[in-house]
Amino acid sequence: MTETASTGATERPDVLIVGAGLSGLRCANLLTTAGLQVQVLEAGDGVGGRVRTDRLDGFLLDRGFQVLLTAYPEAREALDYRGLELRPFEPGALVRVDGAFARVSDPFRRPRQAIATARAPVGTPLDKLRVARFRRRVTGPPLDDLLAAPDVTAKQALTDAGFSEKIIERLFAPLFGGVLLDRSLEGSRRGLDLAYRMLATGDAALPSAGIGAIAEQLRLALPEGAVELRRRVTAVAPGEVTLDGGERRGARAVVVATEGPAAARLLGGQVTDHGSLAVTCLYFAAEEAPVDEPLLVLDGDDEGVINNLCVPSVVAPSYAPAGAHLVSATLLGTWGTSRDGDVSTLERQVRAQLAGWFGKAARGWRHLRTYWVHHAQPRQRPGRPETLPRQARIHPGLYVCGDHTDVASMQGAFASARRAAEAVTADLGGY
Repeated sequence: MTETASTGATERPDVLIVGAGLSGLRCANLLTTAGLQVQVLEAGDGVGGRVRTDRLDGFLLDRGFQVLLTAYPEAREALDYRGLELRPFEPGALVRVDGAFARVSDPFRRPRQAIATARAPVGTPLDKLRVARFRRRVTGPPLDDLLAAPDVTAKQALTDAGFSEKIIERLFAPLFGGVLLDRSLEGSRRGLDLAYRMLATGDAALPSAGIGAIAEQLRLALPEGAVELRRRVTAVAPGEVTLDGGERRGARAVVVATEGPAAARLLGGQVTDHGSLAVTCLYFAAEEAPVDEPLLVLDGDDEGVINNLCVPSVVAPSYAPAGAHLVSATLLGTWGTSRDGDVSTLERQVRAQLAGWFGKAARGWRHLRTYWVHHAQPRQRPGRPETLPRQARIHPGLYVCGDHTDVASMQGAFASARRAAEAVTADLGGY
């Protein structure tokens, strides 16, 4: 994926958008379609925010392991799936329990795997029956009604559904803890319900050109010069932004589309930062794939630092050069720092767990890169933020969007962008 700085900014656009992440780009797409002139100001050196991909020695390294859940309604509206050349995971996982791997599949989508799944030592026989009831609960009602239900923690929602501690700790904690970036499952049940519904009704997939291809597709749909890179905004007001260095730019409307902490800094007390969830991701090059199917690997024993692992090149061969495979290991939270000593200590811990899973060959895998993503998702506990989704309009002429204003997800990013675009067009009128 190539990301270039844009030139030729509009003299005075109708709308200035701060941030070229998924929500900012989607908002720009919608406003442009509505006939408005839009300029997107991005502080970084490329589009996508947290959704970016680097190239290294022929490998595609997503900045933290991420997937697109194809059943997201807003993503279906925003993206050209065919153009992304999506490659799906199998609807299931290999779960490390009692020192061995057990395969768990979605029995509704892979009925031939139902017997093996029933025998997997991840829960009780009653747990397997309760899965069907829980699935009906999250897939039956309209999505808005599901997310508007009374809020509790994700773990409490699973406990209330009758699931045993065994299946929660061995399967749901590593699986949905990996999606929600919180193995304790102390976050809002909205995230659990959304993720479960999407996994039950669609695929988890990787674009062939890396997860950053999603942002690049949105950028390419904008007019040339609509995105300016390396333009850090330090202050916002209705109809005006101030750039680093003091330059001021005016517009009829300003949309703050940054991640939550930056939005809170720019908008002061009008947006609250409820905290961040972090993730650490290590990539390795291997001659042989440790897993030869497009499956997620989960640590159901919770005895090491890795929560989940996959081989992206088995899912999408374009993730690795010919004759090699890419292995992605995800750790929840920030482990160590970029200091040499911390990196080597962390790498030793990860390699020890990998060797325990896949044998001594794992110790010879070449370490490619480690990513520390300090703000991978906004932290969303039950009742915090108090009202979701948040209204996009701060004041006439000043708006906000981003997944911190909705359920933290690509779905939330795109939905918030749509709300902001609708508020802007309603206020500006005539388009």
